[in-house]
Amino acid sequence: MDEASPAVEWDVEKGAELVPGRSVVRLLGGGERYETYLAWDDSLFALVVVKILRPHLVDDRHALRGLADEVRLLELLRHPVIVRSFDADLDGARPHVVLEHLEGPRLSTLVRRFGPLEREQLLPLGLQLCSALHYLGGRGIVHLDVKPSNIIMGAPARLIDLSIARPVEKLVGTRHRLGTDAYMSPEQCDPLGRGPITPAADIWGVGATLYHAVSGHAPFPARSSREERFPQLREQPEALPERVPPAVRRLLAACLDPDPAERPAPAALAAELELLVDALPKRPLLGRFRVRTR
Repeated sequence: MDEASPAVEWDVEKGAELVPGRSVVRLLGGGERYETYLAWDDSLFALVVVKILRPHLVDDRHALRGLADEVRLLELLRHPVIVRSFDADLDGARPHVVLEHLEGPRLSTLVRRFGPLEREQLLPLGLQLCSALHYLGGRGIVHLDVKPSNIIMGAPARLIDLSIARPVEKLVGTRHRLGTDAYMSPEQCDPLGRGPITPAADIWGVGATLYHAVSGHAPFPARSSREERFPQLREQPEALPERVPPAVRRLLAACLDPDPAERPAPAALAAELELLVDALPKRPLLGRFRVRTR
């Protein structure tokens, strides 16, 4: 997948035209296949994010097919918690997709800088992610990479990066590991032995993400030994801090059940989270049939 590694970069200065009608503000980051830039869009008259294939991949059929798949998914999906796309060019000199620019830090950055989330942040975040996963599952799409660095903490939070998302039917019989090690479900870690991969894999990702958000670290931290690459295949998550309420512990344990069939569906998880949100001192309006006067 799209992990950071040395790769050929576009040499584009600030203010220069990256692609027609879009000029560079700054480089946001990059991975093995892509670079992402904050850019000014002359037509939209607004800031956007341009995700562009690296120079050495512009003629690579596999890389182009992957970008095309992502573009098709983004064109199909319209949801308040999922990043939107505005445009794409797969045939030009710099194949790219144009995404909305989201204000706010990544969840991973927020936790690293300020520590674990309080319940007033954690529970609404869980509800918002359930909303996105219910929508994706209803369309037969598995995100496959739900993790703290793929969540922008805005109002509402937004799930980004559909670069490895797949329709369920395309995951049948897959032999490839898809995802980020520390947040992958057992069936993603071992698709031949634990498969098939279904939308339940994203519930695991939500569980691992909320676990990280409330504890400050992943439930299955990375190991140095290659033989221990996927501890989630053999072990239980590390214990959560005692300050985490029992109800939250129970829900996260259900999301991280090794058996996909035992994990809650997004709507069922949301129903449980709504009860916890309802008990907060200040109750945000996130579910149905709730009018707050407090």
